[in-house]
Amino acid sequence: MGKSILASAVSAGALAITLAAGPAYAQQSGIEPGQPSAQDAPASGDQADASADDIIVTGFRGSLSKAIELKREAIGFRDSIVAEDIGKFPEANVADSLQRIPGVILSRDGASNEGQRISIRGLGSEFTVTTINGAPVRTTSAMNVGTSARDFNYDVFPSELFGRVDVYKTPLANLEEGGIGGNVDLQTPRPFDNSGRVIRYTAQANYNTQSKEWRPRGSLLLSDTWGNFGALFGVAYAKNVNERSGFQSTGGYNSSALGRRPYYTPAPPANTSGPFQFELDLDNPLANFGGLTRAQVENGYLPRFYRVFASNNERERLGFVGSLQYKSDRFEASVDGIFSRLTDQTDEFTFGVPVRNSRTVAGSTAPPGTGNHSGLIPLDVHLDEYNNLYGTFGNSSILTESFFRDAKTRFKYGIVRASYKLTDTMTLSAQGNISESKAVYSENRIISNIFGITTTFDPSGNVSYPTISSPVDFTDTSRYSSPSLGFAINDELDREKTARAVLDWTPVDTGDQLLSLKLGGSYVSTTKRISRQDGTSIATATPLPNGGTFASNPAGVFSYMDPYIQFGELTNGGNSGYPSQFATFPRSFVMDVLDANGANRQAPVRLNAAFNAEEIVKSAFFETSFKIPVGSHALRGNFGMRFSDTRTIIDNYQSIGGGNFAPVQRKGGYQNLLPSASLAFDITPKLVLRASGGQTITRAALSYIATGTNVPNIFNAEYTVGNPNLRPQIATQYDAGLEWYFAPGGLLSAGVFQKNIVDRATQVFDYVPFSEVGLPSSAFNCASLGSPACVNGVIDPNYLFRRTIWVNQGRLKLKGLELAYQQNFTFLPKPFDGLGITSSFTLIDQSGDEFVLTNGDRISIQFVPDYTYSVTAFYEKGPFSIRGSYNYRAKTGITSQNNGNDQIPYVAPQAFLDGTISYKVNDLVELRIDALNITNENLYTYYTNPNQPKGNGSTRRDNSFFNGTTISFGVRGKF
Repeated sequence: MGKSILASAVSAGALAITLAAGPAYAQQSGIEPGQPSAQDAPASGDQADASADDIIVTGFRGSLSKAIELKREAIGFRDSIVAEDIGKFPEANVADSLQRIPGVILSRDGASNEGQRISIRGLGSEFTVTTINGAPVRTTSAMNVGTSARDFNYDVFPSELFGRVDVYKTPLANLEEGGIGGNVDLQTPRPFDNSGRVIRYTAQANYNTQSKEWRPRGSLLLSDTWGNFGALFGVAYAKNVNERSGFQSTGGYNSSALGRRPYYTPAPPANTSGPFQFELDLDNPLANFGGLTRAQVENGYLPRFYRVFASNNERERLGFVGSLQYKSDRFEASVDGIFSRLTDQTDEFTFGVPVRNSRTVAGSTAPPGTGNHSGLIPLDVHLDEYNNLYGTFGNSSILTESFFRDAKTRFKYGIVRASYKLTDTMTLSAQGNISESKAVYSENRIISNIFGITTTFDPSGNVSYPTISSPVDFTDTSRYSSPSLGFAINDELDREKTARAVLDWTPVDTGDQLLSLKLGGSYVSTTKRISRQDGTSIATATPLPNGGTFASNPAGVFSYMDPYIQFGELTNGGNSGYPSQFATFPRSFVMDVLDANGANRQAPVRLNAAFNAEEIVKSAFFETSFKIPVGSHALRGNFGMRFSDTRTIIDNYQSIGGGNFAPVQRKGGYQNLLPSASLAFDITPKLVLRASGGQTITRAALSYIATGTNVPNIFNAEYTVGNPNLRPQIATQYDAGLEWYFAPGGLLSAGVFQKNIVDRATQVFDYVPFSEVGLPSSAFNCASLGSPACVNGVIDPNYLFRRTIWVNQGRLKLKGLELAYQQNFTFLPKPFDGLGITSSFTLIDQSGDEFVLTNGDRISIQFVPDYTYSVTAFYEKGPFSIRGSYNYRAKTGITSQNNGNDQIPYVAPQAFLDGTISYKVNDLVELRIDALNITNENLYTYYTNPNQPKGNGSTRRDNSFFNGTTISFGVRGKF
C-alpha cells in the first residue's frame, strides 16, 4: 500500500504528519474503547498524495475525513463521528450526529425537539450498549423515567462534553456484551488532545417558532498542558422552550357495531385484548342518519377520543466535563469526570370528547352524558372514503385535562485510567469507573367535564387540527363539573461500578506483517431501583383556601380555573373550528395549592411495581489480530472469544391478596460464550473487502424480569407480572461489505448483514378475574374502565383483567443492505470546489412478527422502518460554511397486538431537515446559526385495516403533532 499524508489540527498551530498508509495497530485491533481519544487518532487530510506543505483540512470536512480514515483502518464494521476540534462537536446533539451513520435511526423527544435515543440496524434502543470511555453507563430522562428500560438517553448530555463517538456494528471480543444492535462508545476530551493551552467558547440564543420564546445556550472549555501534565475543564448550559399541538385519538378507532359487543366471558376472542367499548344511541328520537343507513352508521369508525393536545416544555441542561492527565513515553494516566443535570417542566392540556366506554343503557337514571346514559346521538353524520364517521353528535361529553409533568435527571460519572508500556511490544492498561443516574418524573393531572352537550367533529378539512366545536363556550368555567385528580411521582436510579484490565502484546510488527494478542477481563455491577408513589387520595383531602377540600367542595375547585390555555392561544392550522382556547387549571393550583408532589411524597410506595435489581457480570476475553501479505495485498483480521457470567439479584414484592404485598428476593443467572471474527482484505490501496461474524446477546428489559405486578396504564384493565427466569436474547450475525475510497475524503460502500435472534422475549396473555390480580381498585381509574368493570366506584371482582408475562420463545430474523456515499467536490471550478456530500441508505427486512386478525389470518409487521436514508450537503470555502441534513425513515409498526378491530398501528414516515450556517471572522469569533426541524414536520401515528377500507397517512390519526422549528443564533471561537 502506498504512502499518504494524514492531517490533524492541533492547538493554535498546524502539524502535518506523514504516516504509513498500512493500518496502524490501534485501528487494526478495533481501537480499545476510550483509547485513543478523538484527537489522538490519525485523521486523513484532503489530499491522499500530498506534500507536507498542503493546507490542513479542518471544520466539518475535516471531521468527515477523520471519520473516513478511522473506518478505513478498522477491521470490523465501525463508523465514527469526530469533533471538528476540541470542544467543537459537529452537531448540537450527539444523537443528531449519529443519524448520519448508515443503519442508525434516531428517535426525537417531541417535547424538546431534540434527538434522544437511537436504534441500530432495525433494533430498538434497548438493543444498543452505550459506553463512555469504554465503561458501560445507563441514564434516562423525561417520560422514560419509571419504565426501567435499558435505553440510553443522549439528551441528558451537552454535545460539547464529547470529542468522538464510535459505533461498532459487529461484535468484538473486547467490547462489552449486550448490544445485538451494536455498541456505541462516547469519548470525552483530554488535555493532550491538543498540546498547549486552548480556550474555546460558544454563546447562543435558542428560539422555537411555536413557543416564540428565546432562551440562552453557551459553553466554555479550558485545556492546558505543562510538560507531562495536563488539565481540562468544560461547562455547557442550554435552555429552550418548545410548544407542540395537534390531535389525539388516544388509542385507535372502533365502530359502534364492534364496540357494543358484550364483555367476553370467559375471555375475549383469541388474538385480541377486547376493543374499547362504546355504542351510539341509534334509537334516540333525535337520531338522524341523513343519507346513510343505520348499518353504515353503526359500522363507521370513530376514534377512542377526538381531542385537542397541546404542551409547552421548558428544558434546562447543565453539564461539566473534567480531565487530569499525565503522559510520558511509556506511561499514561488520567482521571476523567462528567456531571450533567437535565430538567423538563411540561404543561400539557387536552380537550375533547371521550367516545370510549360511552353507551346508553335502557332504564338509566343518570343525567345525560354521565354513567350509563352517555351514548352519542348521531345528529348530522357523514362517512369518508375510508369508512370513518364524523359530524355532529348529541349527548356528548367534554373531558379536559390539565397535566403538569416535571422530570429531572442528575448524572455523575468518574473514571480512572492508566496504561503502562511494559516492553516495546507489551502494554498493560486498566480502568475503574463509577457512574450514577438519578431520575425523577412526576405526572400530576386534574380532570374536569362538561356533560350532555352537542359537539361537531370534522377532520375532513385538517386531520391534525380538526373541527371540535359546540354551541357551548369552552372558556366559560361555570360549565365545568365533576373534577378528579390523578397524581404520581416516579423514581429511577441507575448505578454502575465497573473495572477492566487488558494486556496487549504485539510479538510481530514489521509493517507488512503483524500479530497481536489481547487478553483481558471486566467486572460490571449494575443496580436499578424503581419506585412509584401516588398522592391522589392525600391531595383530595387537602384543605382549599376558599373552604373545604377537593373532595368535599368540588364546586369550589373551579374558582381556581382560568378561561384560557396557560401558555396562550393555540395554532389552529387555518381551521377556525379547532379549539384554540378553552378553560384550564394553572400549574400553581395543582403544584402549590394542592401540593401535588408533597402529597406524592407522603404516599406509600406502590409495592406492586417497586423493585431493586442488581446484575453482576464477570467477563473474560481473548482476541488476536493479524496482518499478512497475500501476494501484493494485505489481509487483516481478528478473532476472539468472550465469556460472561451474569448473576441477578431481584428484590421486589409479591402480592399476598387483598392489596397486600410481602418482600421477596429471587436470584438467577446464566453464562454465555460469544465468539467473533472479522476480516478485511485490501484488494487495492483504495478498495477494501470486509466480512464479519459472531454471536452476542441482549439482556431482557428489567421491567420484564423484576417487576412484581405493574399497571402500565391505569385506564386499561391490564397488568403485567415479572419473570425472573428470563434469559437473554442471543443473536448470530453476519456482515459483508465492499468499500471504495476513490478520492481524498471520498467513499462509496455497500454492505449486507443478517441477524438471527433466538430466545426473544415474547408477551404471553391470559385473563384472570380482578379478585386474583391482588391490587386494590385504586390502582386503576375505575370510572374510565366504565361499565360493567366499575360498579359504584369499585371494580367488580369477577371482571376479567388481561395479565401479561414475558417468556423466551420468540425468533426474529433481520436482513439488511447498507449503502454510503461521501465526496468532496474539489474537482469543480472555484468557488464550487467547496461543495461536498455525505449520504447513506439502509434497507431492512424483518421477519418473525405477525399481526393476527380475528379471522386467524396473519399479517407480517415490521417494528423497524423498511428503509431509511440520510443526506448531508455542505459547502466550506474560506470563512464561510453552510450545511443541511435531511433524514428520512419509512413507516414503522407499533405493536402486533390486535385490540379486536383488526387495525394495525404504525408510526408514520418521518423526515427531518436540519441546517447550520457559519462565518468565521477569525479564530476568536465565528458567527453561527443552527436550526432543527426546519420544515416543522408533522409527526403522527395512524391505523390501517387489511380487510376493510383501511385509512392511510391522511386519516385515522393519533398523536398528530407539530413541534415547531428550533433555531440557535450565536457566536463561538477559540483562543
